[in-house]
Amino acid sequence: MSQSSLWQINTDTGNFAELCNALYQREISFIAKSDYSSVQAVQTRLKSLPYYISRTANAMSQVVTQGHSPLTLDYQNASWSAKQARKMPLTGQETAEERSKAISWYLQPSIRVGLVVPVLISDHIIIDCIDRIELDKKRLRTNVGGWFSLDGAEIEQTNKQLLKPNKKVMTAACSGQSWQGNTIQTPIMPSLRELLLSCTINWTDFKKTLVI
Repeated sequence: MSQSSLWQINTDTGNFAELCNALYQREISFIAKSDYSSVQAVQTRLKSLPYYISRTANAMSQVVTQGHSPLTLDYQNASWSAKQARKMPLTGQETAEERSKAISWYLQPSIRVGLVVPVLISDHIIIDCIDRIELDKKRLRTNVGGWFSLDGAEIEQTNKQLLKPNKKVMTAACSGQSWQGNTIQTPIMPSLRELLLSCTINWTDFKKTLVI
């Protein structure tokens, strides 16, 4: 997907309008409940909304139109949806030994800054992205999760878990699926930033990103 093709979508369509409307309602509600340090901070956030909402709505629509995502787009709620499993999809990443093996995926030289990755936080998985890599120290940093050790002996020292991406894990993250124990909970709506990141996921090769 190229930058030019991203903006070629017909923004007069009803689906695009529904996406924008849902995103605006969600973001305005979020801003109203947030604790901003000044009026200027609120004004800055409001001023940037049209750009980011339009960009996100365009990206989500384009991903669906071009068949880049296996997920279903709910236009009315501006969210991705997929069937939810009875428990969190952590098969192969549950024990210390499994996590150590899974985390070694990030030691590949092909892993780059900007790659979209899943991070487990409490009862759900968020969509995050790598913003710094230090392979000599066997660690990397994600924008929201912070620093993660890639040394298996230190993995359990963090209260967040960097997961190896696979279709089930990324589906859960994009859809905001949540669990409490083995009980399915109401989905947690991904942030505007997460929705935009979800449109850069290369579902055929998680080591690469779609260019938007």
